[in-house]
Amino acid sequence: MMVDKILFITLSNIGDVILTLPVLDTLRDNFPQSKITVLTGPRPREIFQDNARINKVIVYDKHSRLKEKIKLFKELREENYDMVIDLRNSFFGLFLSGRYNIFPFLSISKNIKHMRDRHLYRLRRITKGCVTLREVRENRALNTNSSDEEFINQVLIQNGIKKEDKIVVISAGARSHIKRWGKERFLELTSLLTKDFGAKVILVGDKGDAHINKYIIENLPPHQLVYSKADFPNWCGGLQYPIVDLTAKTTLRQLASLLKKAGLLITNDSAVLHLGSYFNTPIVAVFGPTDETRYGPWSETSLVVKKDIFCRPCAKAQCKFGTLECMQLIKVEDVLRRVRGILVAGRRSPVAGQREDFKRILIVRTDRIGDVVLSTPVIKAIRDAYPNAYIAMMVSPYAKDIVEGNPYLDGVIIYDKDSKHKSWHRTIKFAHNLKKKRFDLAIILHPTNRVHLVTFLAGIHKRVGYDRKLGFLLTDRIKHIKQLGEKHELEYNLDLIRYLGIEPEEKNTFMPIRPISEKQVEELLQQKGIIESDKILAIHPGASCPSKIWPNDRFAEVADRLIDRYGFKVLFVAAAADLALAQRVVKQMHHPALNLTGKISVSQLASVLKRCQLFISNDSGPVHIASAIGIPVISIFGRNQKGLSPQRWGPLGVKDKILHKEVGCIECLAHNCEKEFACLKAITVDDVLNAADSLLEKIEEK
Repeated sequence: MMVDKILFITLSNIGDVILTLPVLDTLRDNFPQSKITVLTGPRPREIFQDNARINKVIVYDKHSRLKEKIKLFKELREENYDMVIDLRNSFFGLFLSGRYNIFPFLSISKNIKHMRDRHLYRLRRITKGCVTLREVRENRALNTNSSDEEFINQVLIQNGIKKEDKIVVISAGARSHIKRWGKERFLELTSLLTKDFGAKVILVGDKGDAHINKYIIENLPPHQLVYSKADFPNWCGGLQYPIVDLTAKTTLRQLASLLKKAGLLITNDSAVLHLGSYFNTPIVAVFGPTDETRYGPWSETSLVVKKDIFCRPCAKAQCKFGTLECMQLIKVEDVLRRVRGILVAGRRSPVAGQREDFKRILIVRTDRIGDVVLSTPVIKAIRDAYPNAYIAMMVSPYAKDIVEGNPYLDGVIIYDKDSKHKSWHRTIKFAHNLKKKRFDLAIILHPTNRVHLVTFLAGIHKRVGYDRKLGFLLTDRIKHIKQLGEKHELEYNLDLIRYLGIEPEEKNTFMPIRPISEKQVEELLQQKGIIESDKILAIHPGASCPSKIWPNDRFAEVADRLIDRYGFKVLFVAAAADLALAQRVVKQMHHPALNLTGKISVSQLASVLKRCQLFISNDSGPVHIASAIGIPVISIFGRNQKGLSPQRWGPLGVKDKILHKEVGCIECLAHNCEKEFACLKAITVDDVLNAADSLLEKIEEK
């Protein structure tokens, strides 16, 4: 097809214009002899200047007077263009006649989502597929020249950045405030990039982003600060610092030269994202309200960080909830996970096994704290498989501290069946509110009638769990054989995600340590005369059932003898319901002890246990908290029922010891025991002391 003159009408925003450049490159590649006129807005004119393959650039101001627009239209009509490519759907494209025109109201298949591809589709439609689409590497519509390259080379040299360094460019700004990830998080990310990856970070942006990058520079740790000199605000007399601030210090072409050298670009949804994509820079992009399938990065190596909450993508100028939760939920660790994938693993796309079939996932476990701790590997495995999903966990109030602060969770939902949601009316209302979050997958780790009913009424499309207690309300059921105790409870939890085709990479339990709890516990111990150099032994004498409680006098004797041997300061920890029990143990001791029973929260308990050298407990939830934190644990087990055995419920840490003895019971009657809990009495004080000696000797050897 013969085409002599082409009018290319593009958009007004720089990012939108860059998305149209593959069309312009295709035109120049297929019609090299044609004279191309570009009509664009004032801001993107720099893209097309000094380009020998563009015949003319016309700057069109959409705010100009009607008289000026009509005059421009007449001038364009007199040119008699053979092809009019109007990508802004203006009246120019509608009324200018040419042999090949893009019709403004051309229908485009819904399967073609990205704006770059939609623009290219329109071109192929008007040329009836005659144009050849291929990646244009040389002589792009936007290209750099030797002076641009030299400018960037000098910036790198003056800041001590070598060719082999990991250059990470960060664009923390965006024209719209709702597209900006928090500057505090960009600050933390910048610090970690230099510290953990040895990256040389370069901050970029226009004048509107200056306050964001200034905040990052001014709040970096001292060893990362960079001071100003002459035109390069971060050149420091030849000293090598990892942070360079080029905000509003480059032209668009100079920025392009920098991106061509970068090992990674980290950016919001912005013009810089599309500039990096155009030059095939590896990209990690943070997306909130906008749709990444339409405006996401298009480099060969690119990863998107997002949280698929129920209301995104909304593509609205303002968040209707006023919270911008889709951006607030994105953690620094979420971005770092993608950065590691590119900088360390050289990943070009999401990890094999990462899926997008579920966007909003609810993990449910509403029983005791130890059970919830043993469920935490499920959270990590789900996050690894669904890095962009919104993942929440539904727990009881007393287990809240186990999951709040988990880096792999986006939300915690409290279901209080014993109080706030006790009545069926309130439970149904709870389910109605849960429905508003539009979860599409529920993983129910512990079956209860209410949980199965709530997730059913919440309209969650896929509900996976065990086939008991109204199990027929689930969409996917696994046979419940936990009572056989053939494996650990943690493995039973993981079986539910294995059913979904997810194999966990690791099985470590997790307990968050909160700074506020650390401070509170430090103050509490100081008040009680316990200093940092003291060795601390924590004892948990309570349990959920009498059949799990080792005799009081033995706990007292163990505490006294360990104080004599090792000089321990002894703490007793338990729930408020076990206060009388703990008091009886303390009264039987010869040495003083600090009784914290009922006085600390679960979060504070974790901080207390973190300070301990040893934890001794009955079979109870705190055992699993201590094990998750990594302190040595001695756990005392009684009952010989398979479903309650150490094989199913024992601590899993490498420093943990389990004490359990068979006493010949054919059938365990639990709290109705007729043998005065002979299984518990079979475990002697010496058994516990020997286990303690073994653990403490290993610590001292290290």
